[in-house]
Parts: sequence; C-alpha cells; structure tokens
Amino acid sequence: MTITANTDANPVLRVAPAAPAEAAAYFRASLVFHADVSDVAAALAAGGHPGFVVVDSRSTEAWDQGHVPGAVHLPTALIPEQAEQLLDKDVPVVTYCWGPGCNGATRAALALAELGYRVKEMLGGFEYWAREGFAFETWQGPGQRAADPLTAPVDAEDCGC
Repeated sequence: MTITANTDANPVLRVAPAAPAEAAAYFRASLVFHADVSDVAAALAAGGHPGFVVVDSRSTEAWDQGHVPGAVHLPTALIPEQAEQLLDKDVPVVTYCWGPGCNGATRAALALAELGYRVKEMLGGFEYWAREGFAFETWQGPGQRAADPLTAPVDAEDCGC
C-alpha cells in the first residue's frame, strides 16, 4: 500500500524531505559540530581523561552561579588573548554557554576554531546540564537538581537515544 500526502495542505511536506544520502550527510555533519549534555556527562563520568576539555564561555557572574565540574572558564571575549595559555591545540574543545536560547557557545566555538582548535558545541548548554540532573559547581559549592522529566528520564541512566 502506498501512502500519498497532499503536500499543498501539509506544512511539514510542503518542502520535500532530502534524499536519504543528503540527509545522512547533513546529520553526520551535525554530529561533527555538536555534542549533547548527556554524552558530555557520560564521557566525563567514565573516569580518566575524556579526550576533550569543556569550556564555559560565560561571564564570571554566570560561572559563579553554576558550571560544569572540571570546565575551564574562558569568556568568549577573552578567547583571543587567553586560549593559548589555557588550552592545548591537540585536545578537542567542547564549548557551552547558558542554553539553547543563547548562541554564546557558537561564538566561542567560532573564535576557537579560527585560532586553530578542534571544537564542538554542547547543545543545551548549562541550562540542560542542570535540567537533566547532572551535578554542577557554584561559588558556594556543589549543586544538583532533580532531573526534569521533560528533558531527561527520571528513573533511567540515559534516554536510550
């Protein structure tokens, strides 16, 4: 049985999906540039050096409010003058900022890439790090929130995706 859609009335199919090979290339490229908070957390929790360094590109006030444990604090504006003192060009960098409504991690990733660093952006930023229930550090000490059931499974190690 063949299913046909009225593409004129269907806003999803008004523009046809890409051919499978084009879609595969697009999604493969997306994974080259992005990592999600769950994968970053799993790699950091596995012990030993994860093979990358995490960079928080936010202000000192934002850093003090909460950040990923072990992250390097390097505000985007300071990348040109401080990156070489804080980061090794042989170690990939994963940048993050506040969350999906902020493109600060993208700007930081661009600045680092322009300096010769291999870089990925952590999707979701600090917001989703905290919302998914991962431990974080603040100027007052460690913190952690219960996982938000709209962003992470409450009773499982991971979402299985």
